[in-house]
Amino acid sequence: MERRKVDILCVQETRWKGSKARSIGAGFKLFYYGVDSKRNGVGVVLKEEFVRNVLEVKRVSDRVMSLKLEIEGVMLNVVSGYAPQVGCELEEKERFWSELDEVIESIPTGERVVIGADFNGHVGEGNTGDEEVMGKFGVKERNLEGQMVVDYAKRMDMAVVNTYFQKREEHRVTYKSGGRRTQVDYILCRRGNLKEISDCKVVVGESVTRQHRMVVCRMTLMVFKKKRSKIEIEKKTKWWKLKKEECCEEFRQKLRQALGGQVVLPDDWETTAEVIRETERKVLGVSSGFSIASCPERAQQMQFLL
Repeated sequence: MERRKVDILCVQETRWKGSKARSIGAGFKLFYYGVDSKRNGVGVVLKEEFVRNVLEVKRVSDRVMSLKLEIEGVMLNVVSGYAPQVGCELEEKERFWSELDEVIESIPTGERVVIGADFNGHVGEGNTGDEEVMGKFGVKERNLEGQMVVDYAKRMDMAVVNTYFQKREEHRVTYKSGGRRTQVDYILCRRGNLKEISDCKVVVGESVTRQHRMVVCRMTLMVFKKKRSKIEIEKKTKWWKLKKEECCEEFRQKLRQALGGQVVLPDDWETTAEVIRETERKVLGVSSGFSIASCPERAQQMQFLL
């Protein structure tokens, strides 16, 4: 993560038992959940600077968990998922999709969602009939588990990000074992936020595990930071100072002096008013004549890695 300048990392099949968060060195923190040290387990690793932005952690099961972060007013939900393998019971597969449904349905529609998951399915190459949720650049043929991914994307109005970027097959294959070369790891986001994804590809040469390969997604969050600027306004007398008795007495004395010690005001009101204004400015003072206003500017760029 440090070498690739990755901010957020979704991990699966961690096989770490427990429900904790711990620093793992190099300025990163791992949030994880697992019930068996021999199978399953999911986690999300954050760069330390984003840890303070975490609002909520949902550990649904050892196959699904999510983090909600607030970044400059933008709500970002990161979901890590690990679908059952092809040979698992249908009941276990249905439970996984039900848990993922539960997480996504609980997120307000205005918030960003990024799912980084090992779906253990092939969505396949081409997108005939599925153009609204995926691009043409999958790998080989679709299987039943891959159809579940596509159906899920349609149901939740999401997009299979990997398939929208034309890359050499070497940069689309996420799993290699012997002669097998497949695509089973995917990143999903809301269809409406797909324009914020500038790139998604498999990183070749990072041997984190022997079979699975890393999928990197670059996402630009269009966040609005408030820029403070000064606006000139009319200067105003600080009349509130007259609430203080000593200030009030000083104003009387200075005004009498300015009027030549007269008890009765002169008939020339314009002259008298100008004397009063001049005295009040000297004794009470005036405001600076500036106000602080906020103007929006953007954006912050983040990179995600599965």
